[in-house]
Order: sequence, then C-alpha cells, then structure tokens
Amino acid sequence: MNLTEDIQSLSVFKRDTAKCLRRIKKSKRPMVLTVNGKPAMVVYDAASYEKFARERDRYEAIEGIRRGLEDVEAGRVTEAEVFFREFEAKYGISDDE
Repeated sequence: MNLTEDIQSLSVFKRDTAKCLRRIKKSKRPMVLTVNGKPAMVVYDAASYEKFARERDRYEAIEGIRRGLEDVEAGRVTEAEVFFREFEAKYGISDDE
C-alpha cells in the first residue's frame, strides 16, 4: 500500500472519481476512502476484489480445517452414528421419514 496514493478523502474521490478509478485499475491496489480523517470504505477494481475474495475464502477453509484437526487432537469428537441418533432424537426425526 502506498499511503500517499492509496488513502484519499471521500471528497477528493467524489471530485476526481475518473482519475481515482484509473489509478486503482492501473495499480491493482485498493484505495481507502476517509471521512473526517477516519477510514470509511475501501474501493477495489473488480479483478482485484475477486482475487481478494478467493484468497479470503481459501483462508477461511484452511482455518476451519485447522480447528477441526485441533478438535480431533483434543478428543472433541463424536461418532457419526451417535451424532445422528442424538440429532434425530432432538429434532423429532424418525428413520421412517
């Protein structure tokens, strides 16, 4: 992130929208927009946002797997048969349905 280019006030963005959008598209870096000197939103070009979203989804999947492995190592597991029996009993689901 380039602090002098990648952080702009919302008023500058509104005044020079076309220029800001060209910079975002060319640099492939998001722009942080501020209101009263505080970060208010982030603007991405579409391709960069899609890449960010894919990376976020991948990270979340890896994090879920890591937590699952920790649960297995700590013994926080239930046999599938036991789980489904308890689940069906809790929600009144019978095998006939």
